Amino acid sequence: MALIHVIDSEGEEHEVEGQIGLSLMESLRDLDNGTLALCGGMCSCATCHCFIEEPWASSLSERQDDELELLEDLDSFKKDQSRLSCQIEFTEDMDGMRVQIAPDE
Repeated sequence: MALIHVIDSEGEEHEVEGQIGLSLMESLRDLDNGTLALCGGMCSCATCHCFIEEPWASSLSERQDDELELLEDLDSFKKDQSRLSCQIEFTEDMDGMRVQIAPDE
């Protein structure tokens, strides 16, 4: 079992079981005060925006152009931490990852 440490949109901390092989979004959207994920993971709405803490953020694959374009339009964009959780495949190596749900915009 791989765990994700999540700070939800209300500032409360949770431990969530990560769903191996699925997007990070899948593990975060069922959480109370988690991601909205309105587009269902199609990388078209940015409602699954989250901040990934180090060392996890720098170990992820680079953002694709469509993800970066959506993120850069957000007021809460953080160059080194902002990701769309729908674009991150969760793996066992991510056990212990720390994630904060970004504010709604």
